[in-house]
Amino acid sequence: MSSYDENESKFLRKAKENPFVPVGMAGFFAIVGYRLLKMKNRGDTKMSVHLIHMRVAAQGFVVGAMTVGVLYSMYKEYIVKPREEQKAVQHK
Repeated sequence: MSSYDENESKFLRKAKENPFVPVGMAGFFAIVGYRLLKMKNRGDTKMSVHLIHMRVAAQGFVVGAMTVGVLYSMYKEYIVKPREEQKAVQHK
């Protein structure tokens, strides 16, 4: 049971450090689920083309979430952190 608790807490800790990873995963599964449900009504589109579109949409969402996460991390590291350090130096 302790290894289960460690893995759960590790996932929660990683999710708190980078909240865009769970967002990317949720978006990926949402897109795949939606496209699988929509597969019945694909019309005369070939199965392979439908699956390729599903894969591209899901990957695009994940790459977008990763990009936003990197930009947010860079903003915190290079803009917010220097401002806080500068304010701390001015208060001394």
